[in-house]
Amino acid sequence: MTDGEAFLSPLCLIVPGLGNSGAGHWQTIWEQQRRDCLRVQLGLWDDPIRNVWISRIDQVVSAAQGPVVLVAHSLGCHAVLWWARLLGDAVPRNVVGALLVAPPDVDRAGAPAPLVRFTPTPQAMLPFPTIVVASSDDPWGDPDRTEDLAARWGAEFVLLEGEGHINAASGLGDWPAGQELLESLLDSRPLNAAARSGGIRRPFAAGAPPEGLPRR
Repeated sequence: MTDGEAFLSPLCLIVPGLGNSGAGHWQTIWEQQRRDCLRVQLGLWDDPIRNVWISRIDQVVSAAQGPVVLVAHSLGCHAVLWWARLLGDAVPRNVVGALLVAPPDVDRAGAPAPLVRFTPTPQAMLPFPTIVVASSDDPWGDPDRTEDLAARWGAEFVLLEGEGHINAASGLGDWPAGQELLESLLDSRPLNAAARSGGIRRPFAAGAPPEGLPRR
């Protein structure tokens, strides 16, 4: 990535989870309202195949003409994690960050079959700045485990109170606080591009958290 590319406005790649994100979901609203968002058409929404989802992410990232930020929800988070794990050091340098929201616990006993296909959860350090968001009452994932995984990924952890699976049923609308988190990743792009070009990983520091969002 050149110095000029470092200052291009990143493309926000929306990566939905199982069943896709429908009307009323903040991912859909962002795609409709923001001019920098593009949905990754993973396909097989109700019967996902892990390698197919990984391949679709890779295709869209590789086709991007500039920097990108991955914006994933639920099982889409695990598709991003597996994509990063399989590529390793070959992760494209145009990926300048990821917002992973409500990753489910795919490793828990009794998890539905579509989730089990994404086991075991990758635990390697991610090669780009990442913010992980969880809710205190998410039926699909224990926030303490999510926080532990976020630490293993080298990610910043944000805990919401009482927002369920942080989906359409949570009634977040366009989720302004979530957009603040996204903007903090977008604003970090010049430093991240410079750090990655030198092969250096730096801890992510986005400043004070948006009001009402405790960061750990």
